[in-house]
Amino acid sequence: MQLESGKKIILFDGVCNLCNGAVQWVIERDKDDVFRFAPLQSTIAEDLLKERGVDAATMDSIIFIDPGVAYFIKSDAALEIARNIKGYGWLPAIFGRTPRSVRDSIYDLIAKNRYRLFGKKDQCMIPNAELSAKFLQTS
Repeated sequence: MQLESGKKIILFDGVCNLCNGAVQWVIERDKDDVFRFAPLQSTIAEDLLKERGVDAATMDSIIFIDPGVAYFIKSDAALEIARNIKGYGWLPAIFGRTPRSVRDSIYDLIAKNRYRLFGKKDQCMIPNAELSAKFLQTS
């Protein structure tokens, strides 16, 4: 997979309504076209996780990948995504001061209950023609 220079990747649970809503929220605010997306259920996500030594079978968190730099999971991923959206840098400035263990405990509580609270789709979302360039696909 060849990624355009300067692009950053968000891996998300493709059947989770909360996660899909979060992806839509990011897309609406991604004025500089920085982000690319892939559902965790995809082979691309599996390959990206394997490259980083992460077991895809145990990963159900949002993952933010800054290629060649680092990857982030759970609350760190959310904060790094916010850091890369103009006008939302205050979120990591404030919430980044909260200990990761506290942030991740809250994240885990929401993640554990996300299907019950927000629902689940039968299959991963299929982007329309306008958005398909933002989603990574196998070639």
